[in-house]
Amino acid sequence: MAVVDGGRVEITDLLWPVDAGGRRLPVPQRTAVASLLANGQRRAGRIVSAMPAADGVLDSAYVDALGLRVHRELQRLGEELQFGRRAAALLKPLADRLRTGPGPIRVVDVGCGLGYVPRWLASTSALGPDVHIVGVDRNPVLIAEATRLSRAEGLACRFVHGDAFAPDVAVEDGARTIVISSGLLHHLPAAELAGFFAAQDRLGVAAFAHWDIAPCFWSTLGAWVFHRARMREAVSRHDGVLSARRAHPAETLLAAAERGAPRYRVRVDEGSRWHPRAIDVLRPIVGERRP
Repeated sequence: MAVVDGGRVEITDLLWPVDAGGRRLPVPQRTAVASLLANGQRRAGRIVSAMPAADGVLDSAYVDALGLRVHRELQRLGEELQFGRRAAALLKPLADRLRTGPGPIRVVDVGCGLGYVPRWLASTSALGPDVHIVGVDRNPVLIAEATRLSRAEGLACRFVHGDAFAPDVAVEDGARTIVISSGLLHHLPAAELAGFFAAQDRLGVAAFAHWDIAPCFWSTLGAWVFHRARMREAVSRHDGVLSARRAHPAETLLAAAERGAPRYRVRVDEGSRWHPRAIDVLRPIVGERRP
């Protein structure tokens, strides 16, 4: 369970725990509510208290259906932020620089959810037909839905359940792989960021680009306004604002990447703080492996 922002957690952090082998664990309702109340998150506690449960354990079917609804709302947010186009614009030069070597180029989206970014890239062929696009997530329900959507849309991308950095899961040839994510880093405590980047260094990936929220007054205010106006799910409204509050500043991300992945040139492509654009609320930390 990720804990940041003074110990506060997002509700979705509590709903899909897994053991060391990746197997799903039951969620005792009373335990989840107690952890939220202990952090002073009374509204979040009321939301979880209202969820259906049997013998004190949250109904897994309800939780899975809720997860799909929340991630559909996240996809709508990605669409409004023009995230697919912006990701393609950054990734294409990285992919072009890999075309001098043999073999396919691979883009691996870690924590892909419903696979909006892989599906957008595949539907537009924005990176070229020689780029293999893979989405990876620890939640099997999200992976099943991403697979269903990609098949219904006739897209040449695939989705894998598991840990993207585990052997033989997704990164088959690090030297020809670009690892990406969106909205993942703020779920990691600052102390775990260096290890996240070190995993990519260990696999020798060619580059990485991880988009996350730029923390500032405007992003927090914008998250509150947008989620109140556009999100239907109480969980989305609660977690969306907390996501903006718990996001890591650029300095923290850079220090962690330089410590965990010293063989990469890293930068944060941050927009203006004084004249912010809504689409810049997600900004990437980018790393390219040194020759």
